[in-house]
Amino acid sequence: MSLDFLQVSQQVKQLGEKAIQHQLDLKTRLTESRELLEQRAQEVENLQQKVLDVVGNNDQTLRCALPMSEALNAHFPLPTLPEQITLIAADGSQIFADRHAEVEYCLVNTGAIWMRYGSADAPVTSIQSKLIFAEELEGMSDDRLSLQRDMAERVRLLELAIQAQAPVITLTDGPLELWTTTLEEGSVAGEFKKSLEIYLGMLRKLCELNATTAGYVDKPGADLVVRLLEVARATEEDLPKMKTYRPFRGVTDIALFKDVLQPGERSAIFGIQSRSSRHYKGELGLHFFYLNVGRPGHPYLARVEIPRWVVEQSSMLDNLHAVLVSQCGMIGARRYPYLLHRAHETAVVSMEDKEQVTQMIVQELRRRGLEVAGQSAKQYNKDVSGTRTRYGT
Repeated sequence: MSLDFLQVSQQVKQLGEKAIQHQLDLKTRLTESRELLEQRAQEVENLQQKVLDVVGNNDQTLRCALPMSEALNAHFPLPTLPEQITLIAADGSQIFADRHAEVEYCLVNTGAIWMRYGSADAPVTSIQSKLIFAEELEGMSDDRLSLQRDMAERVRLLELAIQAQAPVITLTDGPLELWTTTLEEGSVAGEFKKSLEIYLGMLRKLCELNATTAGYVDKPGADLVVRLLEVARATEEDLPKMKTYRPFRGVTDIALFKDVLQPGERSAIFGIQSRSSRHYKGELGLHFFYLNVGRPGHPYLARVEIPRWVVEQSSMLDNLHAVLVSQCGMIGARRYPYLLHRAHETAVVSMEDKEQVTQMIVQELRRRGLEVAGQSAKQYNKDVSGTRTRYGT
């Protein structure tokens, strides 16, 4: 037995006792935040200015929603599904470097899939696999490899969008924003800056192609709109301590909008105020909305991130809205875009895949008369004792 279940059970009981009070407190904060959403819904321009004032005078690191032109509590019905449109989705997976393995290497695997609404043709998939070894491994942290994976996804989307029949929607899993704090501010900040410039160039190309592009965030835990409401509530006395002023702490945006959005409806569109979003200027400006992809009686909200050029073209926005709801309806009770799910299935690297790649490398090195370091003693004994864990993607 690897756990002291008596100790754990006692702590679980304590957790349950604390959870009751936590839920009561959270319910009170949620009620107050919803009331404030209704009260300040029409104050778009005033709240825009207040956010900018807070950033300029009190908290340059503020990350929150920025109201645009629609009322904060606005909700918009499901548009008509376009008769013809191309949807492209990409997802990535990776093998991280493992110094305990027989040989050390990394791999980035990019899966893509595309389909044409209005066509009888089946979706088409593709896989691109890149092995990283030798001098390319130098300084290859998990964050750096994750950045390369994200870039590979976006490069593939652009390649396919160039070839695709218009109109086109490209879709990635997760935020549209390319953002990794440890890379942006750490010892490899130069690499992040270079990758960011390449990515911004790809977004500009998608804009020139007049392609709709979006990032789909499933089960978002963000409080961007809630943080905006905290800014709205703050008095002159509260402003100097905005970094720690959190009257609605613990309330999420999806809790806030859960009863606002009916199935198929989207929320108002908001901008993103953050330090990293300053890189996305003009037509690349980052925006988002919440979308209820659930069923009657079973709401399920996702956050959809889009650039400014999509916001400004109502047909693009409506098509994206309709296609995402359609895609989520294909997957069953647990609503998620079908093509993103297929892209993940295409890209995922299993433990068996990793072992096969490892043995291919080992055999090639030995065939050439080169020495293979072999497993570390730690990994060998884990394998022998049966405590080896499943490889995570």
